Amino acid sequence: MLRSLSRRDQDVKDHKLAEGTGRRILGFARPYRGAIAAFLITVVGSAVIGVATPVLAGKVVNAITGHGKPSLVVWIAVLIAGLAFLDAGFSFVQRWHSARIGESIILDLRTAVFNHVQRMPVAFFTRTQTGALVSRLNNDVVGAQRAFTSTLSGVVSNVISLILTAGVMFALSWQITLLSLVLLPVFVLPARRVGKKLQEITREDYRLNASMNATMTERFNVAGALLVKLFGRPEEESASFASRAGRVRDIGVTSALYSRAFFVSLTLVAALAQALVYGLGGWFALSGALQAGTVVTLALLLTRLYGPLTALSNVRVDVMSALVSFERVFEVLDLPPMIAEKPGAVPIPVGARTVRFEDVHFSYPTAEEVSLASLEDVAVLDSAPSQPVLRGVSFEATAGHLVALVGPSGAGKTTISQLVPRIYDAVSGRVLVGGVDVRDAQLQSLHDSIGVVTQDAHLFHETIRANLLYARPEATEDELWEALDRAQISTLVRSLPDQLDTLVGDRGYRLSGGEKQRLAIARLRLQGPGIVILDEATAHLDSESEVAVQRALDEALTGRTSLVIAHRLSTIRGADQILVVDAGRIAERGTHEQLLAAGGLYSDLYRTQFLREEPSLREEPSLVAAPAD
Repeated sequence: MLRSLSRRDQDVKDHKLAEGTGRRILGFARPYRGAIAAFLITVVGSAVIGVATPVLAGKVVNAITGHGKPSLVVWIAVLIAGLAFLDAGFSFVQRWHSARIGESIILDLRTAVFNHVQRMPVAFFTRTQTGALVSRLNNDVVGAQRAFTSTLSGVVSNVISLILTAGVMFALSWQITLLSLVLLPVFVLPARRVGKKLQEITREDYRLNASMNATMTERFNVAGALLVKLFGRPEEESASFASRAGRVRDIGVTSALYSRAFFVSLTLVAALAQALVYGLGGWFALSGALQAGTVVTLALLLTRLYGPLTALSNVRVDVMSALVSFERVFEVLDLPPMIAEKPGAVPIPVGARTVRFEDVHFSYPTAEEVSLASLEDVAVLDSAPSQPVLRGVSFEATAGHLVALVGPSGAGKTTISQLVPRIYDAVSGRVLVGGVDVRDAQLQSLHDSIGVVTQDAHLFHETIRANLLYARPEATEDELWEALDRAQISTLVRSLPDQLDTLVGDRGYRLSGGEKQRLAIARLRLQGPGIVILDEATAHLDSESEVAVQRALDEALTGRTSLVIAHRLSTIRGADQILVVDAGRIAERGTHEQLLAAGGLYSDLYRTQFLREEPSLREEPSLVAAPAD
């Protein structure tokens, strides 16, 4: 009841559910309708026993005061004991069904949300707060399943108990029953007032805890911890955290005091009501209007009258809270994924090694297309239209050739590389892999045909083995070592105490940048794609690491079609074709020598870098050997 009162919120009470929400909820419940029916039967059984026991207790008192047969008292006592065992059995069965229904619905909802989110475009993740998304999978899913367990059982149990209790009490003495209800406002009104205060306290408690948790999340990841250490701020961070934790403590103390005051006042009112029943009932009993056992029954039943009345007064909030949680889950499920496999999709030909762009135009999706305001923690999504990023891009990367993409930052190089594996889809024009439009291709065959190595290779907080097997789960031990050997990192892995079973840490932070890149290349080798995309794969490495990674890349790119985004132009001097991207268009194309001779943007970019890096330029590694002069 206290939990119910603390959730009281006018916004929830007045919330209008989206049309069809009820039908969708029933859809999740349909597989468990048998278990729900059995669950409700046990709830009703427990409610009936709860009313029957005080009635039998009153009969025992009447038998004793009326000098009845001892055997009658014994049989009633045996019946009370039997009902207690039956109620215990109902309790276990009820809990089993409740857990089965609740946990199964949690599983169904979480799986549905997780699977759906996995299909969302990258733009969804760039806009969404991770904590808000995780909350949908945890808090809202648990709140939704409460509709079929605690809320449903509470409503049914309280309604049955209230009807039976009130009926029996009125049958025994309508005068005492009506007089007892006079104290009901004294019982309910303080509960509502204290409940409103508890609601404010609970909301503030959630806010303070969220702030404290956000601080811990940011400071406990590797990047955050490193930043604190680099700037030497541990004392300030400790003081800031202590301040937040102190406010959480203070609000906890306040909540505990209000809760105690709440229960003390309700216990006092209930005691006064019982005193009234005993006083008035005793007077009726002594005057011969009631039996002593009836007074005891009324007093016991009274304790079962106020609880259901108070709980049912808040039932609308409880039900709406559960339904709103369902709606928040459905809100995520209703956001359509932008990348979906067409019915009748065709596989990319095995060994495909050609990529062709035909007059491709592209703009990034708007916020309304890929996001939710509630997941961005804003009132209204940004409605600004998206600006064109690519404008009529056309080129072809033929089998076994290396095509380099160069140009100023923000020109559209990475966007071009993301259209090939369908991270995004072109607005118009076509992107073909192996002669198949990627929008018509089976997604798995597309992913099998294309391998990607980015400038910040991501590794899961798993073992080296698990990170490698992510590319090809069926790979053998020998194949893992061969891939590591070809990626120039097998010697390092063999030197580790746990070798393949070494944990790489959060995002692979236990490894250096060059080591992570070489593991990513080993993963690429296991995948064995015909087309490889390199997005600034050596941009942030030191010279020694870059040399090792370049050697691994030279081995990995042999015989494959490569699309390389290059920051250092000296590394792609021997590319079969260089595409100079500027403002979403291919401004120039040709070989290194041709573009230098043309004296255009590429020549300007190269000479600028040459002047800046002249001392080390001759020693820089290249993805492919430069052609002889």
